Amino acid sequence: MRTNPLTTVRNLGILAHVDAGKTTVTERILYLTGTTHKRGEVHDGTTVTDFDPQERDRGITIFAAAVSCAWAGHRINLIDTPGHVDFADEVERSLRVLDGAVAVFDAVAGVEPQSESVWRQADRHGVPRIAFVNKMDRAGADLDAAVASIRERLHPVPLVVQLPIGTEDGFTGVVDLPRMRALVWADGADAAEEGPVPGTLREEAARRRRVLEEAVAERHPGALEEFCDRETLTAATLTGALRDLTRTGDGVVVLCGSAYRDRGVEPLLDAVVAYLPSPLDVPPVRGTHDGAERERPADPAAPMAALAFKVNATPTGRLTYLRVYSGTIGKGDTVWDAGTRRTERIGRILRVRADRHDPLERAVAGDIVAVVGLKTARAGSTLCAPGAPLLLEPPGVAEPVVHVAVEARRSTETDRLAAALARLTEEDPSLAVRTDPETAQTVLSGMGELHLEVAVERVRRGYGLEVTVGRPGVAYRETVGEGVTGFVHRHVKQDGGSGQFAHIVLDVEPWEQDGDGAGGGFVFRSTVVGGRVPQEYVRAVEAGCRDALAEGPLGGHPVTGLRVTLTDGQTHVKDSSDTAFRTAGRFGLRDALRASGMILLEPVVEVTVTVPEDGVGGVLGDLAARRGRVTGSDPRGGAVVVTATVPLAELFGYATRLRSRTQGRGTFTARPTGYAPAPAAVVR
Repeated sequence: MRTNPLTTVRNLGILAHVDAGKTTVTERILYLTGTTHKRGEVHDGTTVTDFDPQERDRGITIFAAAVSCAWAGHRINLIDTPGHVDFADEVERSLRVLDGAVAVFDAVAGVEPQSESVWRQADRHGVPRIAFVNKMDRAGADLDAAVASIRERLHPVPLVVQLPIGTEDGFTGVVDLPRMRALVWADGADAAEEGPVPGTLREEAARRRRVLEEAVAERHPGALEEFCDRETLTAATLTGALRDLTRTGDGVVVLCGSAYRDRGVEPLLDAVVAYLPSPLDVPPVRGTHDGAERERPADPAAPMAALAFKVNATPTGRLTYLRVYSGTIGKGDTVWDAGTRRTERIGRILRVRADRHDPLERAVAGDIVAVVGLKTARAGSTLCAPGAPLLLEPPGVAEPVVHVAVEARRSTETDRLAAALARLTEEDPSLAVRTDPETAQTVLSGMGELHLEVAVERVRRGYGLEVTVGRPGVAYRETVGEGVTGFVHRHVKQDGGSGQFAHIVLDVEPWEQDGDGAGGGFVFRSTVVGGRVPQEYVRAVEAGCRDALAEGPLGGHPVTGLRVTLTDGQTHVKDSSDTAFRTAGRFGLRDALRASGMILLEPVVEVTVTVPEDGVGGVLGDLAARRGRVTGSDPRGGAVVVTATVPLAELFGYATRLRSRTQGRGTFTARPTGYAPAPAAVVR
């Protein structure tokens, strides 16, 4: 019986907090699979996936990079994702098209803030994961502590399948618990030496093997049956049960190693092949057509359906990265963009290895490839067979929270700047460009200070433009603290011919659904009885109210977190219309908000500062001066980890300030947590 080739495909991402070692893990995978012939190093700027000049200059991953390699007869399509919170949208788009993931954790720090964020993102997408505890050779590395932090902060069931051999600088290998064998890496060796479990570790390895068996038997019926019969599990049964638990999300396999020292990566690759799903193991992709939900199986013979998740402009053309969910795409094929409802032609198909590409004649279901020739497809576009249209759900796009004003230094380059910014927003949907109606300035918005720095630097380097950048600002919101009841607004306009008449009565009150401090958005309802306002006019009033939310009375910021109820109204037999009631809704809610007690909201972030013990006092004082609220302090290996909630506006320039206060020894990370009321003294 012939095996379906899709069973040998793995589409996975590498997820982690910044500096946990994602890119080093990826580099070692490429080297071990023969894709590269030299180990790339982040600190040397020689990595394959961090190929952008800014990534090499800054030593961090900024853009999700796709690579393809082979291991043990399997094709692995791998995406190395950013770890910095400012680039979480890149992670979101990548997770949308992946079947599995490897979550990398620092053996000293355990679960860090962005580790938690990307884990939750993977939860939302239902992506099965295995965990790799990296940097086992560092001082203070502790596998058990890292696993405990995974259990306590992320709440999965960790299934530890390895026992480290040696500690810290003496870490030389691992005991493979399912097969009860030792894998040891000599200095400079590419492959592990397999042997029996060292005598000093046999008792501990047997104990941990028993703990693993019991944890698996509790959650897997087949394993439980064998465990009850034999009081133990064979390696084959244990491996099969671990595969099932990983793919259902009922357990997370945990491995350990040191990618930098080439220890533990081969077992990680074996675990990817053994435990993570193939395209056939995940449910068929779902989409809609003409309002009806449809499924497409992962079958090369089915009608084609693919999702574009990344667009990249290169010197040789525009690359569109696709995940092919079903069917086959051939070079020169015509495809249908279900979003824009127009056809596109596939010029070339490329197998991707970061910034290098190998031409393909076709791509089939389960592939992640790049194509050349698409002119209008964007990240989130669905491409499908013209005769079998289907619209797939696009990845979510986060709302920008920081903005800067940008302008060309030379007035003659204004048009070039506009074109460059348009290209940036095309490649990165989490960036937004608008023109300020009051100042006529071009405003660039993004997910954080670093995000905007990178975008501006891309304009300077990529397009040769000199630009002036204003001081960063944050995206404030306004909400209702105390509403009004029975607010009457009457819109009457008569200037010859048909007039306009609309009379409405509104109740405005606060409304929170998600408790994030920014309110739950906007809810409109009508309690009008007796047909005093016809239903079509009720819809017009709602549309007008939504128009009024764009600018609040405090400072022209968007309004959120309110519920508006239309309680009464009147119409005129001749002069009432949709336009009149929409206008009444817009101006009526605007006036009602002026009469309400409004609150200015500012974005807040959770800051995690790691600082030497002798610098804690200065850091706490500085956080207090920035209106920070300290929520925790945890000693960790000679340092102290301080967590605090701080207004985003107060964090501009904090990295430089922290370095100066701690002689360069302090570090911090931040992740958005929502909105909170701003004090009256905040400049709007």
